[in-house]
Amino acid sequence: MKAIQCVEWGAPDRLRLAELPLPQPAPGEVRIRVAAAGVNFPDALIVQRKYQLQPPLPFVPGTEVAGTVDAVGEGVGRLQPGDRVVAFVGLGGFAEFVCAPQSLVAPLPPGVDLAVAAAFTLTYATSQHALVERGALGSGETLLVLGAGGGVGLSAVELGKLAGARVIAAASSAEKLAAAREAGADVLVDYAKDDLREAVRAATDGRGVDVVYDPVGGDYTAAALRALGWRGRLLVIGFAGGSIPQLPANQLLLREISAVGVYWGEFAKRDPAGNARLLAQLFGWLAEGRLRPHVSKQYPLAETAQALNDLLGRRAVGKLVVRP
Repeated sequence: MKAIQCVEWGAPDRLRLAELPLPQPAPGEVRIRVAAAGVNFPDALIVQRKYQLQPPLPFVPGTEVAGTVDAVGEGVGRLQPGDRVVAFVGLGGFAEFVCAPQSLVAPLPPGVDLAVAAAFTLTYATSQHALVERGALGSGETLLVLGAGGGVGLSAVELGKLAGARVIAAASSAEKLAAAREAGADVLVDYAKDDLREAVRAATDGRGVDVVYDPVGGDYTAAALRALGWRGRLLVIGFAGGSIPQLPANQLLLREISAVGVYWGEFAKRDPAGNARLLAQLFGWLAEGRLRPHVSKQYPLAETAQALNDLLGRRAVGKLVVRP
């Protein structure tokens, strides 16, 4: 099979297209013929040795896929060849075939496009887990989403609106803010031009927001922290901006602010039943048309490095997808 392989640490340009043996499903696993693989920041970080988990070289990157079950291992009962599925694989997704534990594979509702499905799982599951289970976002509260034009950011805007929140979307370009507006954002802030803290204070009559969804990190985290109101919650999603912020503990103390870590991938492994319920709800909303993932560009497998570079270069609006 063809696959994208990381044989040395470094920029995505060092990845190579390789011919590898067809993987065989172990007990409890299924093999998936990959129709589409989502492109995510962990994929770009892991090949540069900048992610919190590092596999030994060589390896195939790619965290999430959609496709068709091709074979099943011993003990697999609820899935069978021919089923259309999505899977959180962690590694191996940028390939024609990949194996995954059945606990991390979910059947697709009829009519859901495979490219859309590949762009859906990690972003929407991360955001739903963050907003509802970790951030306890309630109806009538105000949510600030940083990086609101990216894949996870747009999913947070949509899910925040479904939760009944007022959503302030912050992004770095007019194009990204337009996508956030289309996703339902109530207030738009261009933090490349405007002071984030002051813009949020103006939009909330000085009260601040209840929840901050932060996949960006860096200097924007400090500004967003100061934009939180009494007993606000800072959701730490990731560090797409490239630097890990140091939180001033006095800010947490003075307004009883909570800084909450969000790691959906680990949650999915530790609580498969809870994750299955979360995914079932999300795919139900997707099938009903209440969620509309934004896939802005699709790449052939050989151009995976370009997809990762476009993501790192902040040229992506919504999600990017690789099509083996």
